[in-house]
Amino acid sequence: MEFSRHVKWLKPPVFLLCLGPLASLVWKVLDAIYRGGSALGANPQEYIRNSLGTWTLVFLCITLGVTPFRRLLRQNWLIRFRRMFGLFAFFYGSLHFVTYFWFDTGFDFPAIVRDVYQRPFITAGFIAFVLMVPLAVTSTSGMVRRLGGRRWQLLHRLVYFSAIAGVIHYYWLVKSDVTVPVRFATVVAILLGYRAAEYTLQKRKKHSQDRGVRSVPSA
Repeated sequence: MEFSRHVKWLKPPVFLLCLGPLASLVWKVLDAIYRGGSALGANPQEYIRNSLGTWTLVFLCITLGVTPFRRLLRQNWLIRFRRMFGLFAFFYGSLHFVTYFWFDTGFDFPAIVRDVYQRPFITAGFIAFVLMVPLAVTSTSGMVRRLGGRRWQLLHRLVYFSAIAGVIHYYWLVKSDVTVPVRFATVVAILLGYRAAEYTLQKRKKHSQDRGVRSVPSA
């Protein structure tokens, strides 16, 4: 089914769906404050921080999944949502970082520096976040024109490393049940494996074509 003609109508509801996790979290916070709800668990600050981190990884995986699904399903219109998903990954990642900065350090910048140097899972998470910053800054059409398509594509491959660092951060954070971070790791491995396989096939195809051109006798 072809949706390309209706993308502009699909974007608003997709945008609202992407805000859904935040709306749900805000509702739980308000419910806990005004009605004494227990949806945030025994440690509300940890629940909020970890939820935002989880959704950061979810949107990173969705962003990475756009290209494979676009090509496998032959639905090129999907590419028009990739920027939105990537920016939402940065949005949730920023909120995750802010809650860590607030809840865990009390806005103590030297404490963050110590954590980054002394706690490996914080180091991995910080790397994942920092790698998303240039992706968000250069996400506009104007930056694509300024950088040029090739350089822009090379820069935005940082998302691969951000996703890997995010998974490592999550895995090292969890102390007992690693089921969820392993699931994320599997998804990221599949999505990156698809790209590696496609790249290898394209290189082989190009190599075969070059050999075929060289083997054609000149007139």
